[in-house]
Amino acid sequence: MEALGIDVGGSGIKAAPVDLHTGKRIRKRKRIATPQPSTPEAVYDVIEELVASFDWRGPIGCAVPSVVRNGVVYTAANIDDSWIGRNAASELTGRLGHPVHLLNDADAAGLAENVLGAARDLDGVVILLTLGTGIGSAIFTDGVLVPNTELGHLEFRGGDAEHYAAARVVAAGLDQAAWALRLNEYLQYVESVLPPDYFILGGGISKNFDQYSSVLDTRAEVVPARFRNRAGIIGAALATGGVA
Repeated sequence: MEALGIDVGGSGIKAAPVDLHTGKRIRKRKRIATPQPSTPEAVYDVIEELVASFDWRGPIGCAVPSVVRNGVVYTAANIDDSWIGRNAASELTGRLGHPVHLLNDADAAGLAENVLGAARDLDGVVILLTLGTGIGSAIFTDGVLVPNTELGHLEFRGGDAEHYAAARVVAAGLDQAAWALRLNEYLQYVESVLPPDYFILGGGISKNFDQYSSVLDTRAEVVPARFRNRAGIIGAALATGGVA
């Protein structure tokens, strides 16, 4: 079985058809810059272009940086605030002529790791954190997703935790070793609020996991994600198959 996975980000919108049994992309990923302003209509135009570029006819999963309930968008992070209150799943389904499953982007990444990646077959409480421009989170209890968690927005050190410990602070010039100490502080704080059995760290910086993992001191086991930045597309596709 195959589905088209789409990952809407603040700077780019990526898509690829995915084999739901293996998580492998069937065709090369395509990316189009996120329009500015990133209104629903402007983003829908890009999604429509991507779908047409694959000549796709079938189920579509779409991950967005938002709290999503029953297809309705409740928050907007790095996309235009005009998304809030829109039933984007219904609007996209009507526009594309194919069923569209909409979900939070970190939940999509979590699904990829839970079904086919680092969290596969893990029992207990698993927290996946996507470390990038912000911090996204997905929580699983014995393999069941608790949707729309926002652990990157926990108040920490006088502001949102992601402003202190997201990977973007490395891109902005902070030494990776200093960032790792910040990340450790944040993980310990999350553990004090909602202690998991495992942390899974995703995002592009997870490829450097061996360079900073030695400073992470938590009771929970900490492991790198398998799919890194591919997880959003894979998880969005998997969501169409009833695993969400």
